[in-house]
This record gives sequence, structure tokens and C-alpha cells, in this order.
Amino acid sequence: MAFPSLTPTGRQFTPGDFPSQRFNSQSGAEVRILYGSRRVNATLSLSYANVTDANAESFLDDYSDQLGTFRTFTLPSEVFEGWSGAASALDAPSGTKWRYDAEPQVQAVRPGISSVTVSLRAVA
Repeated sequence: MAFPSLTPTGRQFTPGDFPSQRFNSQSGAEVRILYGSRRVNATLSLSYANVTDANAESFLDDYSDQLGTFRTFTLPSEVFEGWSGAASALDAPSGTKWRYDAEPQVQAVRPGISSVTVSLRAVA
């Protein structure tokens, strides 16, 4: 099963940082070493308000199919719909694989309707 192809009603993206290490001497001088040219630890939180219970269940099914936070996957283009900037700006960089950072949260709104929140982390 693939990540559900639904457009989120809310999105929060944190681009991550470049891998580096800071060293301080006893005098207080600081040296920084850059270990790569790609950002790491980008996160993406998606919310889906008032979806059908069947759509909410598709997130739970995908979470199980990915063995929770174990497997990585790509995201469908629908995840980035509604963003007027370049999709690559949110995809940390384009082609990045994602994994669940935590289990999906499902909240019942009324019979047959739920809201879902999904937390994802970018991996190389």
C-alpha cells in the first residue's frame, strides 16, 4: 500500500539543517566542520480534517504496511497541493524518502468522520 493520495488541510514543514559539528577550545575559540551538502532531519506534519473513516483508516493501514517507523517511502504529489511555491522546497530535497516519525493520530469528529494528523521525517 502507498501513502494515501489525499490533499492535506494543514501542513507544517521544518527543513532541517546541514550536518555539522562544533568544537570549542578552552580559550573559547570555536571551529565548525560541515559534514555534507544536504540538509538532514527535515520533518513534515500533515493534518487531514473531517475525512471519512475509510480515508482515516487508510493512514492506519499504510502505517502498518510500512512496519510503523521502519520503512521509507515517497510521497504522492497530492501532499504538496495547495502550496504555491516550488514543491521541491517542501520535499527536502526533491525525491527524498520519508518515514513515519510517530504513529498517525485519529480523532473522531462525528459518526463516519474523523481528523488525522501524520508526522513524517525525511531520510536519505
